[in-house]
Amino acid sequence: MRFLATFQTLDFLDTLISLGAAFVLGMLIGAERQYRTRAAGLRTNVLVAVGAAAFVDLAMHLKGVDGAVHVIAYVVSGIGFLGAGVIMKEGMNVRGLNTAATLWSSAAVGCCAGADMVAQAVALTVFVIAGNTLLRPLVNAINRIPFDERSSEATYSVRLTAGSASADQLRDQLEERLEAADYPVAEIEVETSEHADDKVEIVATLVSTSIEPRELDIVVADMEKRPGVDYATWETSTKD
Repeated sequence: MRFLATFQTLDFLDTLISLGAAFVLGMLIGAERQYRTRAAGLRTNVLVAVGAAAFVDLAMHLKGVDGAVHVIAYVVSGIGFLGAGVIMKEGMNVRGLNTAATLWSSAAVGCCAGADMVAQAVALTVFVIAGNTLLRPLVNAINRIPFDERSSEATYSVRLTAGSASADQLRDQLEERLEAADYPVAEIEVETSEHADDKVEIVATLVSTSIEPRELDIVVADMEKRPGVDYATWETSTKD
């Protein structure tokens, strides 16, 4: 059998060390994710780390360092498809970005282990776990800071709910009113209302990345008095 002729104990032990290190380190990263009940938990992070280590280790044994470099490049791009599977968009919110980044990091840990850089894999694991745990209080503290529309950079839009018969006229009036308030419009759309067939929603997205809330309140109050307008408001969403 070719297996008996080619089997080398030292190479096999080297592979076991690489896979074992990837398993343990991936387990440490995944345990924190599992504790916080994230979509990609303990098993997923372990499998990502071990899988990356296995591919890199195989390339190391077959083609040496050059082969490992090529495989690592494919792992870096390929893990993106797995990460995309845990990212979900709910309205204006996007969830799962941190979980996807953690999976990417687990793959990096596995690549280090597969390339026999176990010390680097351990160091990277420490940084990944620190990023997911030690930075959490800082993130919470920043999130509790009151949102200041005047100093923040965000996307702002004014939304009107009106009768479809007066949509064109109100669209022009809204654009003129915003420009008179020195808030140029980047785009303005007329959408069919989900609640009534004879109603539309006019959405004007502003060019400005910061606003004075009081000024937009005045614009909205003025538009709400126009004939045909049922409801008017303005909203904001933070940039990516």
